[in-house]
Amino acid sequence: MRRTARPLTGTALAVAAAALAAAPAYGAPAGDVEVSPSSVVPGGQVTVRTAACGDGGTATGDASAVGAGSLSLAPGPHEQDATGRFKVPPSAQPGTYEITATCTGSGRRITGDLVVTLTPGDRQVHPRGSVKTGVGGALGPDPVQTAAGVAALAVAAAGGTWLLHRRARGDGI
Repeated sequence: MRRTARPLTGTALAVAAAALAAAPAYGAPAGDVEVSPSSVVPGGQVTVRTAACGDGGTATGDASAVGAGSLSLAPGPHEQDATGRFKVPPSAQPGTYEITATCTGSGRRITGDLVVTLTPGDRQVHPRGSVKTGVGGALGPDPVQTAAGVAALAVAAAGGTWLLHRRARGDGI
């Protein structure tokens, strides 16, 4: 009985830990503030939309984290959504910024994320050239350096073999 109790206890603890780690993800309401586009370049326009304030609800938005200040969210074409717009300042630095809104009637505070990048989301940048790691690739741009590296490895292998051979014979090191 004692041998099976430990694995069962460990399994039960692992399942409980996984359930506790996943609990906040299910407990938090998803998509409180919808930021569109979610990724923007400095100087771009952003639309903030939420349905969390109820039908016909209004809210006050705060985009000061990115440097845009406050904005008003009012009912838009869809009566259940409050919508507002702001412009990301041209001086905004790349990163992820939290955009908040506070519902006027209930005082409920909701958040969403905005990612500021240096390249537009529709234009992907592909890397060019080789990676300058110092030891990458068998054939680098300079064959002389490659030959010197191979020679250094050969000398090290020969020296290591010679030392191991002396130790095996008992000559001492």
